[in-house]
Amino acid sequence: MQYLCLAYQDQAKLDALSASAYDAIVSEIRYYGEELRQSGHVIAASSLQSVQVATTIRIQNGQLSISDGPFAETAEQLGEFYLIEARDLNDAIRLVSQMPLARLGCVEVRPLKEPLKWDVDERG
Repeated sequence: MQYLCLAYQDQAKLDALSASAYDAIVSEIRYYGEELRQSGHVIAASSLQSVQVATTIRIQNGQLSISDGPFAETAEQLGEFYLIEARDLNDAIRLVSQMPLARLGCVEVRPLKEPLKWDVDERG
């Protein structure tokens, strides 16, 4: 099964780290990512740019609304994602429990549904 793992970090915790502690966690994150890749569990992964450059789009009553910033104002913000392959939820939890980012916030683990079919030629 495929699982999307959304890593949320508390920016205040990140900001409170000393330079050496920050460098150490970044090193751990890179090492973890490489281990995940080499084990064949990772399909895709990436860090996201800061929430300060996020844009939120809504369409309500047919009207487009664009606002700067994230969807929700919370202490923890989405900072990275991992798309992984795991046997089941327990296996996904085992993999994510080793993720260094879980110590700076939380990681949401969500199974994917069947892939969307984007083939517009199916209509004939």
